[in-house]
Amino acid sequence: MGHIYYKIWIHTVWSIKERNPLLTKEIRFKFFNHIFEKARESGYHLEMINGVADHCHALLSLNPKYAISEVLNILK
Repeated sequence: MGHIYYKIWIHTVWSIKERNPLLTKEIRFKFFNHIFEKARESGYHLEMINGVADHCHALLSLNPKYAISEVLNILK
């Protein structure tokens, strides 16, 4: 019997509360690095994160054993 291979890609969009433009260029890099570090520490594969002042996009590849809602709560 062969191995089963899963590849689940999740595209998320996080909006800043009330769409306030809080992710200024000065803090965006630190914010994105913080999210990357949390993903790495938790064992998740965060392929890409980017955004503008009022929202960000993230692309995750998840193992099916992880619940999407739990992963996003940890990263946020």
